[in-house]
Amino acid sequence: MLADFFYSIGTQILRALDKAGDFAVLSFRAICAVFRRPFDWANLLRQFAAVGVNSLPVVVLTSLAVSAVFAVQLAFGFRQFQAEGLASQVEGLAVTRELSPVITGLMMSGRVGSAMAAELGTMQVTEQIDALECLATDPVHYLFVPRLIAAAIMLPLLTAISIMVGYWGGYLILVTGEGQSAAVYAEEFFRLLIWRDAGIAMIKAFVFGIIIALVGCWRGYRTEGGAEGVGNAPTSSVVISSLWILISDFFLTKMLLV
Repeated sequence: MLADFFYSIGTQILRALDKAGDFAVLSFRAICAVFRRPFDWANLLRQFAAVGVNSLPVVVLTSLAVSAVFAVQLAFGFRQFQAEGLASQVEGLAVTRELSPVITGLMMSGRVGSAMAAELGTMQVTEQIDALECLATDPVHYLFVPRLIAAAIMLPLLTAISIMVGYWGGYLILVTGEGQSAAVYAEEFFRLLIWRDAGIAMIKAFVFGIIIALVGCWRGYRTEGGAEGVGNAPTSSVVISSLWILISDFFLTKMLLV
């Protein structure tokens, strides 16, 4: 019994290491392929639309809701210490540094990462990827690179939009609901912010975009088991990319705030 237990544990560890190694190799190939030519510009434009333009409604609504809820919590908390004026300052700092990049990344992992995994998974089980290889086309270069570039560029842009929407989410609560002066809110929201804070948000969004694209493409590319595998690929993509977004957010925050 004890031997079976350790055998099971060892098997799980080896399987996890095998998957980690496979992901690392495919990620390295994809990053290197970014600098290779020829390049399919039409495919890249389609991915820009899929990742960026089509995601705007989700990002706007999510950012508005999260920033408004956070403003409610801040207003309630600071009211107990008669320090309502600080709510705007903390709102600006939190929205810019954390809420906008993280919430945007998590939403995109669910919307974009899962779509990438499902699309490539369907191509894998229907042998379309094998057909690309028969035509002497590198699937990593053709499938991974446009999605990787689009996610890496569009996530920072979506995060910038999320920050602007977050400003109005706080405005909706603190000015309209709590009666704070609009001029005071506009001044206090940016009081604690410096250009480095915006840079931190953009760096985080850039890294999150790379994580989402690589994990989504990898899970789709390695899909097996027919329709069941295609169904499992988006789920595992969202779970893995969300976990890595949260883990990388911690380490990026520690490094960038030094």
